Amino acid sequence: MARRVNFPCAACSCAVLAFALFAAPPALAEGSCRSDPAPGVDWSECLKARRMMSGSDLTGARLERADLSGSDLSGSKLAGALLEGANLYRTHLRDSDLSGADLTKIEASRSVFSGADLSRSNLTKSELLRAEFVGARLIGSNFEKAELGRANFSNADLTGASLVGTNISRADFRGAVVADVRFEEAYTLRALFHGVDLSVAAGLSQQQIDWACGDENTTLPAGATRPATWPCAPDED
Repeated sequence: MARRVNFPCAACSCAVLAFALFAAPPALAEGSCRSDPAPGVDWSECLKARRMMSGSDLTGARLERADLSGSDLSGSKLAGALLEGANLYRTHLRDSDLSGADLTKIEASRSVFSGADLSRSNLTKSELLRAEFVGARLIGSNFEKAELGRANFSNADLTGASLVGTNISRADFRGAVVADVRFEEAYTLRALFHGVDLSVAAGLSQQQIDWACGDENTTLPAGATRPATWPCAPDED
């Protein structure tokens, strides 16, 4: 007796194929690197270097390990965005909203955050050498163990921020608000505190003050003494 063989239905196979092609999960579509800037967009590990994207709304976007180096994101909304491990080297984020953003381990040396809102943002272990935070809002931000050598914090509000274990050598804090800022274990060599009220900061040791630079308008913590080397000689390094 001949054995009966059942062949698949051609129409059914076409239907299955069409469903697989056109019914992709929404998350996959959102994660495309070709997607336009939008709240919640997923650009994780995407190449977005040297793009003109000022004024973009990337609220809550996923930008982990994305390359945004050299891009202009001035005036953009990135509140709550996830940027862990992202490359922001020389990126312009002036006047942008980065409040509550995760900026852990970013590379953002020479980037511009002037006038930006980074309140409650997490910048732990980030590379921020020569970054500009002039007039930025940094209330409650976490910079623990970050590299901040020669960063410019002049006129910034760092109230309640953590600089524990950071390298702030030669960083500029002139005109900054440092109320309740934690400085434990921070490397303060030639950090500029001219005119800054350090009496409201936390964790500053006499040795850290001796390494730093201030002037007659610098208010010291209780019990600290003004170094004989103040004001420091011009830094030619």
